[in-house]
Amino acid sequence: MTELSQDPGEPDVRSAGRYLWWLAVSQRRRVAAGAVFGTVWMLGLVLPSYLLSRAVDDGLKAGRPGALVGWSLALVVVGTTTALIGVARHRTMTKVRMDATFRTVRVVVRQAVRLGSVLSGQTAAGEVVTIGVADVQRMSATLTMTGPGVGAVITYLVVAALLLDISPLLAALVLLGVPLLALLIGPMLGRLQGAEARYRERQGRLAGRFEDMVGGLRVLHGLGGKEVYAARYRHDSQQQLTDGYRVGAVTSWIQSLGAGLPILFLAAVTWVAARLAAQGSITVGELVAVYGYTAALNIPVWFMIEGGQDLSRALVAARRTVRFLSLTPRQDGSDVPAPEGAEPLRDLESGVEVAPGRFTVLACARPGDSAAVVDRLARFTDAEGCTWGTVGLDQVGLATVRERILIADNEAALFAGSLRELLTGRQEQEDKALLEALEAAAALDVMRGLPAGFESTVDAEGRNLSGGQRQRLRLARALLADPEILLAVEPTSAVDSHTEAAMAAGLRAFRAGRTTLVTSTSPLLLDRADTVVHLVDGRVAATGPHRELLRDHPGYRALVTRDEPATSLPAPRTAEESVR
Repeated sequence: MTELSQDPGEPDVRSAGRYLWWLAVSQRRRVAAGAVFGTVWMLGLVLPSYLLSRAVDDGLKAGRPGALVGWSLALVVVGTTTALIGVARHRTMTKVRMDATFRTVRVVVRQAVRLGSVLSGQTAAGEVVTIGVADVQRMSATLTMTGPGVGAVITYLVVAALLLDISPLLAALVLLGVPLLALLIGPMLGRLQGAEARYRERQGRLAGRFEDMVGGLRVLHGLGGKEVYAARYRHDSQQQLTDGYRVGAVTSWIQSLGAGLPILFLAAVTWVAARLAAQGSITVGELVAVYGYTAALNIPVWFMIEGGQDLSRALVAARRTVRFLSLTPRQDGSDVPAPEGAEPLRDLESGVEVAPGRFTVLACARPGDSAAVVDRLARFTDAEGCTWGTVGLDQVGLATVRERILIADNEAALFAGSLRELLTGRQEQEDKALLEALEAAAALDVMRGLPAGFESTVDAEGRNLSGGQRQRLRLARALLADPEILLAVEPTSAVDSHTEAAMAAGLRAFRAGRTTLVTSTSPLLLDRADTVVHLVDGRVAATGPHRELLRDHPGYRALVTRDEPATSLPAPRTAEESVR
């Protein structure tokens, strides 16, 4: 398998077939070894029939005990060798499949990193999950064709040659019979590919819907939409179940024909061989060999059918993978250098200006408007109307923007691992720095409440923590990163007023002298701001200190005191809706 530090290479995404071929040639030596082991193993299954025929003709029929013992010993040696080669074949093909699996996982993860913020806008999360869980296994399984699949074809030709030496009629039966089996099953493989494609597409959408439902369960419950969304999920799952039955029906026919037709083929060849033996055209030993050759041929035929079935499924999975790998990431901008010193960030569309070295709070009745400003200033959406000093933000290299401007989203992912890993990420941090960041985010009690402190395990998405604890850890992580410009979206929305006051004081003190923009309508944060920007309908309506805006701007005062007119705020829920 490839080491984790190795580059998986650039995949060929011109088509599904080319991607599968890339998976094979990326480990060509191992694939070649698997083909050799598979071929020798397959031929080892045929050779005992020849040895048995010689033991019958040269030993039993001729009455020569020495020859019988010699051929019997040869059978033991061939059987033992074939078993050992079978172990080597299995080990090699397992490594081939594992390499292909992890190679695909790594290129998918790399593509997800390249896409960055545009990922959610171009594909659903469920699509990525199904690629990383189900599709990689489908594609890896088809690489078995490079081992025993190659051996099956060679064994088929060798058996035909051996039978040609016994009887041209029997050789013709084998040469024509095996392709006939493929022709009978071929249409089934086409139907399987179509049914599998529909099933996989629906599976990706259903996984995304399930993730949305679980992630927003509390919100759905509060809004009374839980049952509606659950009904939609049940409807989609029933449709997927129907598609699954179609896949299962086609698969059952393929497997039934794959098991039954070779048996009928064996019976037909044996009947013809028995007639030839009765006529004296072939010997009894040759009759035994014909039966053994044809019986052993069932295994290569089964591998051919299984390989065709795997290939049909793999092409479906590879199309989905190629489609994802072909998505275009956000352009990196030009080579215009970023400002060397602290410069203001401006969003011309809204009129918002983030002054360098100051603590700015963006207040808006509609959180979506303020979040849109932050997304533009962080270049997570189109930043054509944003400037950084005298430079257009979209002209600066994206890597530089990501290095110097950090957006702290209230829904940012919390990955599973220790609390230390969650806070530090790729950076090494001393305990003192961790404690200072936790204290500023009012999260020291979270660390102290865990059984092993910094080494305590945090579940994926912080599921073993409360919503307020997760929010405080997200803020601590952002503070610990110590970016030049920090853009924080609603960092205190899930905590009580006492904790919020501590977070506001800690955030202001920790970021003293550095550029910080926070979106919030909390008076506790607004009172700590150097500058408050009041946003109305996506445009700046007023700018100044919190207390001056309270005094001079009725709209701002109404917003902060939670007395905003109904035209700017969502309609209140009824008592019945609140209970739900």
